[in-house]
Amino acid sequence: MTGRKVPSERADFSKDSIVFIVDDDPIVRGAISSLLMSVGQQVQLFESATDLLQSSLPAIPGCLVLDIRLPGLSGLDLQAELANAGLPIPIIFITGHGDIPMSVKAMKAGAIDFLTKPFRDQDLLDAVTRALDRDRKRRDNEKGTEDLRAKYVTLTAREKQIMALVTDGLMNKQIASRLEISQVTAKIHRGKVMRKLGAKSLADLVVMAESLGVRGKLPQET
Repeated sequence: MTGRKVPSERADFSKDSIVFIVDDDPIVRGAISSLLMSVGQQVQLFESATDLLQSSLPAIPGCLVLDIRLPGLSGLDLQAELANAGLPIPIIFITGHGDIPMSVKAMKAGAIDFLTKPFRDQDLLDAVTRALDRDRKRRDNEKGTEDLRAKYVTLTAREKQIMALVTDGLMNKQIASRLEISQVTAKIHRGKVMRKLGAKSLADLVVMAESLGVRGKLPQET
């Protein structure tokens, strides 16, 4: 690593996030760890990909600074293992032996950045900032979806039918005809759906239905 340790103006490092560093070179691990801790970032160090896979990772926003050439499982192998395990942690690859095909493969698989040693301290700090921001947003989105699912299960079977049809573009008259109910009843159910889910507009409801995977999918009334 080279360059003066100058935190990025947009950096948002905190103890509520963590950076996992995987490199078999103790000098590199120590240097990266010292840099990140100097800006208040929590870190956890691993000598190999296997060590990380066997660890229990904290459920907080995080990212992975990963050497691409490691004994045993390579960095690219670890990237694939994490993806297969459903752990979409953002990855920043570092290497002293980088080449274009390797970097293209890493980026296509979702890596945040690919830094070739020696890299500037600021480049790593900026990459970590982007990675942590991405993971925070992913976790926020997942939390929002979980909350939405909790609200969705409070809907009655009829209300779920109404939601599916409304978000599929049908008007109250069409919904009433499809479900063999009155327009007034369809309107009442529609209002209940909006209130229960906290939707402020039809556009909100459509986004919610897309997120839940229920738009246009008519459940059977029980």
